[in-house]
Amino acid sequence: MAIPRRNPSVLGLVLLSMVAIASAEVFFEEKFEDGWEKRWVKSDWKKDENMAGEWNYTAGKWNGDSNDKGIQTSEDYRFYAISAEFPEFSNKDKTLVFQFSVKHEQKLDCGGGYMKLLSGEVDQKKFGGETPYSIMFGPDICGYSTKKVHAILTKNETNHLIKKEVPCETDQLTHVYTLIIRPDATYSILVDNEEKQTGSLYSDWDILPPKTIKDPEAKKPEDWDEKEYIPDPEDKKPEGYDDIPKEIPDPDAKKPEDWDDEEDGEWTAPTIPNPEYKGPWKPKKIKNPNYKGKWKAPMIDNPDFKDDPEIYVYPNLKYVGIELWQVKSGTMFDNVLVSDDPEYAKKLAEETWGKNKDAEKAAFDDAEKKREDEESKDDPVDSDDESGDAADADDDHADDSDAEEAEKDEVHHDEL
Repeated sequence: MAIPRRNPSVLGLVLLSMVAIASAEVFFEEKFEDGWEKRWVKSDWKKDENMAGEWNYTAGKWNGDSNDKGIQTSEDYRFYAISAEFPEFSNKDKTLVFQFSVKHEQKLDCGGGYMKLLSGEVDQKKFGGETPYSIMFGPDICGYSTKKVHAILTKNETNHLIKKEVPCETDQLTHVYTLIIRPDATYSILVDNEEKQTGSLYSDWDILPPKTIKDPEAKKPEDWDEKEYIPDPEDKKPEGYDDIPKEIPDPDAKKPEDWDDEEDGEWTAPTIPNPEYKGPWKPKKIKNPNYKGKWKAPMIDNPDFKDDPEIYVYPNLKYVGIELWQVKSGTMFDNVLVSDDPEYAKKLAEETWGKNKDAEKAAFDDAEKKREDEESKDDPVDSDDESGDAADADDDHADDSDAEEAEKDEVHHDEL
């Protein structure tokens, strides 16, 4: 007799989910609660040059929970470097999840919001732009051209940039960025728990030479026809086509009443384009019956390719760090996670960002309204001096923007 099967109860599914999350291995998790300073080391990088910026511990100017604090850059034109250590681990045979939240309260024009995972032994007091890293991940904004998520993987002491474009968020609210690298060498990049890009480490980074290449010995056959359309051999030029003039006398033109043929010469009507003239005759095009398509060299196995089944592995991950140059400060980091479970990461994002995002947006809208109201109270410019001051301020702002882009470009591209 068949035994009836029962559908799993909602409670059962919840319990299964809780068991799965409970089995997640969390290598590092930082919500920047009390005592966070003991876990993080502020670097002395650029300190001797008086260019090291200070971090603020704050919930920000607008937030969904005043008790949910993070660390925020606080000084313009400064370098920032801070890191935390966790028990060394390898992601061999494990999924690697790297996640954190970023908020650009300063309406960032040009700067980064990325974080790094580092391996081996690092002198945290000297951690800076020259310190080797294993993974660099997060948003980067600069002008109108750069608004993307960086995902740089270091292998054999070479930094490899992702070849796909991954757009980042550019507003002044908190957003969560997640990088997932799996043992099958696939990856996913999520923004606010939504997948924005996915693929393979083999194809989307140039870590290894390509598996296949175009056959360098192959040549296009001499009789290969790549013309998709050809002139119709049956099409004939109409008789008298070449006799059609480009221009004709304007039929609406009339000889002026004061025109004197003896003094002004014989009057002739001005010409206009001939609507009957169709340009030089060309036979119509027809589909080429011999068209074979665009010729492509056949692909062959790349003799320089050597597979690396551990292309995804980072054997001694040990630190998480933030290293930035900021022209305009105000970037905030929070809820940093290094784990092996994408579901745990998703749950953490929902319990932090997801829980507070609507209230944060409402607080931001309220702050914007107050700012606009204050600006509207200002008296309009009504004097030459004030106009001059306003013009000078605009010029200063333009100069600052130009300097900002130039300095950011230099630092950022030097690093990459």
